[in-house]
Amino acid sequence: MKTLYVRIILTFMLVALVSGIIAFLFSNLYYHAKLKEYNEEKIKEIANEIVYLYENSNGMDIHEFLTSVANMNFQLYLVDQNMVGQQFGDPFRQYELDESIIQSVLDGHTYHGISKFKSNLFVTGFFKDDLKNSIGVPVKVDGVNEALFVRPNVEKQFGEMRIIFSLILGLTFFISMVLIVVFATFLVRPIKRLTKATRKIASGNYEFTLDSHRSDEIGALAKDFERMAKSLKKLDEMRQEFVSNVSHEIQSPLTSIKGFTKAIRSKMVSEEEADHYLAIIEKETSRLSSLSKQLLMLSSLDKEVKAVNKSSFRLDEQIREVVLLTEWEWSKKSIKIELDLPELVIKADKQLLFQVWMNLLTNSIKFTEEDGSIYINATVDEDIIVTVRDTGIGISEEELSQIFDRFYMGDKSRNRTKSGSGLGLSVVKKIVDLHEGSISVTSEIGSGTEFSVRLPR
Repeated sequence: MKTLYVRIILTFMLVALVSGIIAFLFSNLYYHAKLKEYNEEKIKEIANEIVYLYENSNGMDIHEFLTSVANMNFQLYLVDQNMVGQQFGDPFRQYELDESIIQSVLDGHTYHGISKFKSNLFVTGFFKDDLKNSIGVPVKVDGVNEALFVRPNVEKQFGEMRIIFSLILGLTFFISMVLIVVFATFLVRPIKRLTKATRKIASGNYEFTLDSHRSDEIGALAKDFERMAKSLKKLDEMRQEFVSNVSHEIQSPLTSIKGFTKAIRSKMVSEEEADHYLAIIEKETSRLSSLSKQLLMLSSLDKEVKAVNKSSFRLDEQIREVVLLTEWEWSKKSIKIELDLPELVIKADKQLLFQVWMNLLTNSIKFTEEDGSIYINATVDEDIIVTVRDTGIGISEEELSQIFDRFYMGDKSRNRTKSGSGLGLSVVKKIVDLHEGSISVTSEIGSGTEFSVRLPR
């Protein structure tokens, strides 16, 4: 398979070749359309001037005269009344000419051969030195008309110019080839670096440098590639951290369940202690169940296994239902819940939106201290806007841009004392996106956090 470097050079050569052919064809067409008649008129004037000079030369020998004219870079052909021709100067390439044309010139008419001469597109008529491509005029020799055919000797008149133009074209093509080889190296070099960087990323190495300071498309590609690499590195780190966190989240309740189960089976604990241990086992089981549900839901949404099944329902009633289901959690911390929910009917996936409000509310309860407050209200403009605001510990400005990233756990010291997997807000964001809505967050450390969900009506 040809490399990009070779492809660039071959493409340039093809472009140069095609451009040269097209330029030649258009130049030839321009000659036939614009310059041929002008060229013929100019040569006809020269031929008439030759005849005039001879006929006023006081009996100069015609052969001597025409030889002198031919030495001034002209091709001449003289035909007498017996159709016998004589060449002066360099010979014509072809002498084929109908006798009727020669006879017409002998009868005193002018032969316009240049305008009538036809050549194919790949041969420029200007340089075709055929007898047909000439001007024929009558000339009186010893009182008798003879036919004189005239055309300039282009090879001698413009031979040096043709060499110069050929050198210019040849050197232009050669120098262009050298320059394209050099410049192609600079064009391909950043792409090679991108290829090497891709291989490094594939092997798990995110440390590399690219020329991202260029202001062209390559520079833009390098910048985007670096951003992608940073995102992949960050995602990889978050995945590793997630595995560690989830392993801890799973191992910790399993250890508790195992220990308390052994204690109960040993019959060495009182009935009151056994009930207490069973309550702990139930709580830890709920934690494991919640974690598995979040993982399965996120995986389902990512693979689009779960379709958005829209139906009309009362949104305000759904949010109140979520508040009632979490009553034990917020009442245990003496958290005050304030609702401002007008009657709202929305067409959406009821099960998925239920998960949105459940995740947002449990998140607020989790990070709101005792005797705090949570405010839930809904408004309507072009869309339906649901706001969940709490007076909790807040989120730092650095974390706000990452809280919707899956596996993100935020402040590690905080999360050691708060259960969670870092998936709840990722699930919320994914569900809102599937409904073609948006979610935003504002927060201040120590003052609380506010989530605003905007959904199409």
